[in-house]
Amino acid sequence: MDEKLVKELFLLHDQVCDALGNPYRLLVLYALSEQPRYVSDLALALEIPQSSVSRHLKVLRDRGLVIPRRQGPSVLYELADKRIIAALELLRAMMSDRFQEQAQITDTDFLEKRRITAQDE
Repeated sequence: MDEKLVKELFLLHDQVCDALGNPYRLLVLYALSEQPRYVSDLALALEIPQSSVSRHLKVLRDRGLVIPRRQGPSVLYELADKRIIAALELLRAMMSDRFQEQAQITDTDFLEKRRITAQDE
């Protein structure tokens, strides 16, 4: 396998995938995709404690996914790169397709079992 690809994938996992490993961090990213926000605004929007939001923002900041901008005593956070939302949307679309396929399989199995049961009666 290409050594450059291997290095990039390990870096991707270390810097991005690890940061995306918590659903609240994903929610923070989506909230910031709407507009830059302060920690207190994120806490209200996500209905989680401000201390939790701060911890999630630290992980996202350390991985370069969000940018803090000091405004007086407060810090305004924004996405470092909006393409992260496009990547998340692609993953959500893949998941949705997979769930639809599973639902179709389940529906087909149900109908087949129903047909067999009706034949046995």
